[in-house]
Amino acid sequence: MKELFEKKQDWTEAEVQQIEYNMLKGILGCRSVEAVEAAITYASYLNFTGITNGNYPVFLNILTVRNHAVIDALLGTRDPFLFMSSIQPNYFIVATCFSILTKYRKAEIYPKTLGIILGVFQTTYNSPLDGYKIYPPTVADVNALGKHLNEEKGQDDLLNRSILDILDKLASLEGQNVDEDMEDLAVHAHNIRNNFFDSKKRLVDIIPEVLLRLEPNLEKDVMPRQRKPLAEVEGAARAAGSGAETNG
Repeated sequence: MKELFEKKQDWTEAEVQQIEYNMLKGILGCRSVEAVEAAITYASYLNFTGITNGNYPVFLNILTVRNHAVIDALLGTRDPFLFMSSIQPNYFIVATCFSILTKYRKAEIYPKTLGIILGVFQTTYNSPLDGYKIYPPTVADVNALGKHLNEEKGQDDLLNRSILDILDKLASLEGQNVDEDMEDLAVHAHNIRNNFFDSKKRLVDIIPEVLLRLEPNLEKDVMPRQRKPLAEVEGAARAAGSGAETNG
């Protein structure tokens, strides 16, 4: 048992790499208060510098963090839908955004996160054919997008309107005679949109039910510690110090 309590002096390169990997995973996964605070700090930095063609891979990693405090720090006071307007969408960005939608269950995704992703799609598919050349969505991608429609809120909801607008753009690809995949995509997008507007139909009629299930036992966000102004903390420390001297 003694060996278990002895401090290890020498670490192999593989062990160091594993420790670094675990630390990075902890920050991006935000499994501890310290990890959340680190992610918030970096998210604030990205908000200050802006998203560029050089840092967007790290930005996408931050976007995948399931913590609303981190996303709030990433956005600041910016409009989620306009957040990605400063850089040109590419295949990697759009593919990652679709994968994020796939990972989240229906109604689980933080609205601001969804707003950023929809802003990416609106920019990419503003000219549907050009957007299709950047990233050709699959039927599964369209399902991942359509499942986040909120039937209870109707078409007046901002997020719903944005999703429906993107589906409408993808549906306009029907009849372009490029390939069968594009035709299938366009028809499916059209059907999801129509099912949403038709009160006699439901999304479950066109999107697999397993994608529309809600998860009741979601993990709660790990919150950062409450931050106080430096002057207040220093004042409290001085008061505590003088109190200790008096008691001594």
